Amino acid sequence: MNSKIVELALKKQRLQMRAEQERADMLARLGRIESVLNLVDRARDGIRSLRDNAPLLSAGALLFILLKPRLALRLAQRAWLGWVLYRNLERRFAPLKVMLRRFGA
Repeated sequence: MNSKIVELALKKQRLQMRAEQERADMLARLGRIESVLNLVDRARDGIRSLRDNAPLLSAGALLFILLKPRLALRLAQRAWLGWVLYRNLERRFAPLKVMLRRFGA
């Protein structure tokens, strides 16, 4: 009976050591994810602040258009071209995205 208690105590100790090792491993993995999540949080906060200051940003954009119309037109053209290129690439690679999603990559 006594040897069985010792055996169970050793098994318990091994399990506790393994659990501690798994916790340490999980914390290391979560540390990598945490930096990405912090970046996402900062981006979300930035977008929220832009939404909160929309009238001020609109007034600034209008002032920029009035003061520098050629530059504003060039920037608008480049932005439009970038958007069109993005949409074309997205449509062109849509089947690849579906295939990757299907195979879990």
